[in-house]
Amino acid sequence: MSPASPRRRQFLARALLLALALGLWFAPAPGALVPQAWHLFVLFAAAIVAVILGAFPILTSSILALAVAVLTGTLAPEKAYGGFANGTILLIVVAFLVARAVVKCGLGERLGHLTVSAFGRSTLGLGYSVFLVDALIAPAFPSNTARSGVLYPLALSVAETAGAKPGVPERRRLGSYLMFAGMASLTVSSALWLTAMAANPLGAEIARGVGVEIDFGRWLLASSVPTLVAMALLPLLLYKVIRPEVAGTPEAPRAARRALAAMGPMGRDEKIVAVTFLGMVVLWGAAATLRLDSTAIAFLGLAVLAGTGVLSVKDISEQGDVLATYIWFAILFTLSQQLNELGFMGFLGERLAWRLGSLGPALAGSALVVAYVLLHYLFVSQTAHLLALFGVFLSVGVQLGVSPASLAFLLLFATNFFSANAPQGSSANLLFAASGYLTQGELYKLGAITTGANLLVYLLVGTPWLLFLNR
Repeated sequence: MSPASPRRRQFLARALLLALALGLWFAPAPGALVPQAWHLFVLFAAAIVAVILGAFPILTSSILALAVAVLTGTLAPEKAYGGFANGTILLIVVAFLVARAVVKCGLGERLGHLTVSAFGRSTLGLGYSVFLVDALIAPAFPSNTARSGVLYPLALSVAETAGAKPGVPERRRLGSYLMFAGMASLTVSSALWLTAMAANPLGAEIARGVGVEIDFGRWLLASSVPTLVAMALLPLLLYKVIRPEVAGTPEAPRAARRALAAMGPMGRDEKIVAVTFLGMVVLWGAAATLRLDSTAIAFLGLAVLAGTGVLSVKDISEQGDVLATYIWFAILFTLSQQLNELGFMGFLGERLAWRLGSLGPALAGSALVVAYVLLHYLFVSQTAHLLALFGVFLSVGVQLGVSPASLAFLLLFATNFFSANAPQGSSANLLFAASGYLTQGELYKLGAITTGANLLVYLLVGTPWLLFLNR
């Protein structure tokens, strides 16, 4: 393939996108939609499709959509820029910076070695240790992609210690098991905590529009039962499917203890980060009772880390991706909210509700969740998926009589657990997918099995649990 081929594909994708967007823009608005709502939908859809087709990065497409929305009069400036002052989006940005401290001080690495030293005597135990480490550090990492940067080196070092290396057929399946355990773990650890994935607080904010209030404690209570069941099931399921060559790994705990010895005792920065992180989690959990603002708690944690020198100005300034994330999150969140205000979500919801109305609330709710999961094969971003479909599917369910709180939680959990359905299902998959232990066919096969198992657990276990909590 010539070097010009990627550029040619990108040019064709941009030309196709422009043609479709212009055609839809000048088409008459369907039904009772006002032209303003239709035009905003065209811009929002074009921004999402641009990412799917690879025409533009998500930052570029969202900025372009915002600029056109304001310059064409589709949105007033004060409405278009409202997302930049949203507390939920600021919470995500600050939490990204706090996560940097967990990595920098070595606390994440230490937790990994401690877990392996305790549970790593067997291959299955190693799989469970990956899930356990991930669950412990997840609430401090609002980016599952950033968290994969902690899990991947751990899984890789354990695999190599156990004699599994890419290209060595004798223990390749052992490496495959540990690599995919990392990918599968990210799907459920992100569903366990409100702050474990950047789209979670955004979804909670959107759910507030239909009267569903979600805070840190309520999320954890709702997610705990189905997620813990999924975390108990997945390592064993993957073990049975992949069938690693060896069952025992007695050398792994020794290697972990050697690594811990080399690290020495917890240093000052690790202790400060551990206490700060624990304090933030406790305050987030009590925020609703004590009437505390979750974003202010995150800022307090960041202030402690900066004031004690754990995070320097240089550390913060080096997180360039945080600013980019803040910009496109704020823009797409605003466009999604404005679509709802202009009546587009209600219009689309009526159409979907008409098609699903004969199923009854219980079946309709399940059908919405299944469709929401399957549609992720069209997306390369969990957040883009949520912004495009979560509000619509939730509105449809409410119209059909589905419990708003139960459906909101199921869709939000699905936004996390469907991320391993394909290698491109989340940027958090990339390190594991490129490790050399897994073929593309294996990634799709294991992704389908993992996503299907999660879907069954959350529907069969999560639905009655959520109905019990919201009775």
